[in-house]
Amino acid sequence: MALTLWLADAEKRRSRNEARRVFVQETRGVAEAVRLQLDQCGHLIRAFQSIFIASQTVTEIEYVRAYENMQSNGAARVSLQALAYAERRRQADGDHYVTTMFAPQSGNLAIRGLDVNSQPSNLQALERSRDTDELSMSAPFALRQSGRQSLGDGFILRLPVFAPGTRPGTVQARRAAIVGSLGASFRISDLIASALPDAPEQLADVVVEDVSNGAPRPLYSQAFAGHAVGASRSEYSVPLQFGGRTWKVVARGVENPEGGSWLLVLWIGAAISALLAALTWSLVSTRERAITLGTSMARRFQASEERFRKLNELLPCLVLLAREDDGTIVYRNATARDRLASSMQAGRLADLLGQEVMVRLAAADTDVLLTVDAQLPGADGGSFWASLSLSTIELDGAPMWLLVASDISEQRQLTERLSYQASHDSLTRLYNRREFEARAQSLLKLPGHGDGALLFIDLDQFKIINDTSGHSAGDELLVQLAAVMREKLRPGDVLGRLGGDEFGVLLRGAATVDAALMAAERLRSSIEGFIFSWEQRTYTISASIGVVMLAHATTLRELFAHADAACYMAKDGGRNRVHVYAEDDTAISSRLGEMEWANRIRDALRDGRLLMDYQELHPLQPGHAGGAHVELLLRLRGEDGGVVPPGAFLPAAERYGLMPLIDRWVVETALGNLDRIHPHGSRLATCAINLSGASLEDEGLIARIEHLIALYGIEARRLVFEITETVAVRNFIASSALIARLRALGCRVALDDFGAGMSSFGYLKNLELDMLKIDGSFVQNLASDRMSQSIVKAVTEIGHQQGMVVVAEWVSSQEMLDILAPMNVDYAQGFALHKPERAVFQRDADQRYSDQRDG
Repeated sequence: MALTLWLADAEKRRSRNEARRVFVQETRGVAEAVRLQLDQCGHLIRAFQSIFIASQTVTEIEYVRAYENMQSNGAARVSLQALAYAERRRQADGDHYVTTMFAPQSGNLAIRGLDVNSQPSNLQALERSRDTDELSMSAPFALRQSGRQSLGDGFILRLPVFAPGTRPGTVQARRAAIVGSLGASFRISDLIASALPDAPEQLADVVVEDVSNGAPRPLYSQAFAGHAVGASRSEYSVPLQFGGRTWKVVARGVENPEGGSWLLVLWIGAAISALLAALTWSLVSTRERAITLGTSMARRFQASEERFRKLNELLPCLVLLAREDDGTIVYRNATARDRLASSMQAGRLADLLGQEVMVRLAAADTDVLLTVDAQLPGADGGSFWASLSLSTIELDGAPMWLLVASDISEQRQLTERLSYQASHDSLTRLYNRREFEARAQSLLKLPGHGDGALLFIDLDQFKIINDTSGHSAGDELLVQLAAVMREKLRPGDVLGRLGGDEFGVLLRGAATVDAALMAAERLRSSIEGFIFSWEQRTYTISASIGVVMLAHATTLRELFAHADAACYMAKDGGRNRVHVYAEDDTAISSRLGEMEWANRIRDALRDGRLLMDYQELHPLQPGHAGGAHVELLLRLRGEDGGVVPPGAFLPAAERYGLMPLIDRWVVETALGNLDRIHPHGSRLATCAINLSGASLEDEGLIARIEHLIALYGIEARRLVFEITETVAVRNFIASSALIARLRALGCRVALDDFGAGMSSFGYLKNLELDMLKIDGSFVQNLASDRMSQSIVKAVTEIGHQQGMVVVAEWVSSQEMLDILAPMNVDYAQGFALHKPERAVFQRDADQRYSDQRDG
């Protein structure tokens, strides 16, 4: 009976232990599956990080295309919600990370411009990834998308993006080198649900918690259908550490009735005990039952082992086992058997991985997981790239190498493709401007870089083809011309498309100007001789080429400035020619001077160094309304603090298209400070603002003026906008439209410098003007030139007939005033009446500059 009771108790314990073993194994399987999902999320964001490693500057279009390519390659996952890039911006209160690019854009528009600093958990993950240069996971948070309700909890994986150059090795270096951060948000419920089994044997429910901060926070829970949780249920937990945070998978087992097998053992044992003395056959019967019981237990063990093997066989990764002593491969899962070459199926680990990886493996600590990238021989006879993770385990007392590998061929191909796209023009397949400048910069850094030249090629009249046959024809012409130019260059020369219809060539080894000139002429003549056919039309085209020797420049900016100036001289000389830069060329020096002024103007706009003076207009006739009338005059403060007159910098601004920016600055500054321009303040009667010819084509200027008038509550009739006669006549239709729109706002319009263009009086009746300003060239000769007197008198009479106020400019003496007043001229303006003064609102800044210079 004692033996019977022991067998019954052993049966009960065996049943419970077997259920516990299966339960623990299934729980660990769930934890490993969740871990695999997190690893795939990590691989996804690392693959996307490669576009920032391959390219110094990633545009939003490239960013979205890369995301679309990644989706087409199967890299995206169901749990992924958004891939966002936050740009580092330094502000007074510290660094801010503002989201500038994201994909997909549908449903995620709310994160544009999002400051990561406003989300503490997100910011902590960003800073942790920045300081460690490792993948970092944020604390769970509620996901939301534009126009949609909450999507449940999610998390963000973060990777830093550092500035180009050597990878920073310290925390301080990483904090200084970071330029942005990549963040990928994932939906926790989708991620974990995809890792759970459909019909577990011993799992009743599973709960996943975040225990990173001590107190557990539930992330996901699921009860499995058909399994009831018993009152005395078993529980088992597995911690997961990933991205600096700790999750815990907690599972509870099903209620396992102990069944009646132990009662059967007890009953049989009692019967055997009673009949043992008389019934020998009962001993045989008991032995048979013991054998049956052992067989059943063996089958259960085999079934458990089979389940483990099937799970391993279904993994998408390559799994191999090899003996540590001689490297013989003893096991391969289904993926490994399908992907690896047949010669590797029963080979050695050294033959599979190569000598370099085996040397690293031998030198590594056996307790540390070794991760490397290597090329493996494929079943198709080629090879593929894989990310390998190797570790040691012990099976049946024998040390083994465990290798898990995932195919990263698509990821590497994507990286290579993105690298090519970042350095080549998508239309012509030539180097783009960024790559071309990088190669030019590398030549300038080489010792003896003087043996080389830069050719700057600008196609002549290319716009005609675009206008007559469309942009498709223009694109095809650029593609064909790129092929024509390639044929005329040596293998070592570098050809790139710099933008639009501009190309660049780096001639390596061109030791003399003659050699560079010959190469340029060869290219020019090949372009001139090329005949382009498009839809039954033929075109010929030419090119203007600027040549500069590398020895004539020390910086990339200086090199391209010289080349651009030389090309400009070629165009100015009649086009279809080559011009070589020379340091003593006065025309090029003038061109470079204007280019330098253009850069100085941009710096002044950026640094707030434009100045505003005012000059008063004085009435010459009695009865005019009171209050001051002024015209605003533009000045520029130089880098040394001195004031630069407009004649020194406005010609460069007009040539390089900067006048719309200057006009906008004047309009916005004047209207924003209208009552602080003149000492009269709000009693200032009129304020005249000059508009350049370039502003005629500024579509948003009138709308901006209307907005500013409403914003500052300005009485529109106080504003007088001046347009020169030459601008009005040169573009009569645009000028008429601009004048009509300004007058519709209630503003007044003046025609400035009238008479300077020597135009007919006829167009005056077709322009709706309020004021006519006589050019100073007629006014300054009034005392000695009767013809000037007649012209001024005639202009005044015609202006009055048209209902306009007439103003005489450049009045420099009392004698001129005595002549103008009897002619009924309404106002006079000049040094005899008032010398320009700095606007009142800028006088404090003037004093600060003066104090700094004196100090």
